Amino acid sequence: MDYAMKSLSLLTPSGLSKCVTASVSASSSMTQKLLSGRASRPKPFRVTNVDRSVKKGIMADALEDLMNKVSDSMSLDCVSALVLDEDGTGVDTEEFFQTLPENAVLMVLEKGQKWRPHPNSPPRDQLSECKQKQRTDVAKLTFDLYKNNPKDFIGCLNVKATLYGAYTVSYDLRCYAAKSVLKEVLRWTTFSMQATGHILLGSSCYIEQLLEEEERAEKSLALPQESRIRQLQSMLLGKISGVFAIILRKAVMKAGRILTKLAL
Repeated sequence: MDYAMKSLSLLTPSGLSKCVTASVSASSSMTQKLLSGRASRPKPFRVTNVDRSVKKGIMADALEDLMNKVSDSMSLDCVSALVLDEDGTGVDTEEFFQTLPENAVLMVLEKGQKWRPHPNSPPRDQLSECKQKQRTDVAKLTFDLYKNNPKDFIGCLNVKATLYGAYTVSYDLRCYAAKSVLKEVLRWTTFSMQATGHILLGSSCYIEQLLEEEERAEKSLALPQESRIRQLQSMLLGKISGVFAIILRKAVMKAGRILTKLAL
């Protein structure tokens, strides 16, 4: 019964507010512990002055610690601000300071000083255009030909494929007996060329024989036709000569009759 009453009392607005307050305080204390644990390890930074003539390496675990060490090492009376040397972003909060990577380049500014870009660095517009023009490689294929022994004919071939810059697959093809394989390939190529030559010669001879047989058959067919034509020509000549003979005979008989009549 007492346990049920305690549970109901927790459901009241005052009990809920106490629970929320306790959870918020616990989370804030946990965050502070995490930040303090993270900030306990010092990180290296490179700090330069406004004209970039002096650059020093400083180890610091917090923003305030870095400001103090910078003022001491560079003999500065009043440090106005710390900014990133790359783009002039101000480092003014502890949370942003903790997110900086190791060996980050910072610029210390005194009162009245302003950040200026490096004279050799491209302008921001050009940097943004370069970033926009940067493309992501989908696939990258690399061939690496190497020799383990100087006497090797070809050597070894390593093929490496990278997908989206994260997944890599490689295959190593070792060609130690490439010279003997090449000799065998050349031997088989020579043999196949010789066999092909013999086949071509045999086929050409066979085709030539077929053509000669066809020519002979055509000639044998052409000879009877010529003899038949000659026979017809001789028959025509005989008939023509017979007709001329009959005509001459008749002419001679008529001429004889005419001569006999004239003689009488």
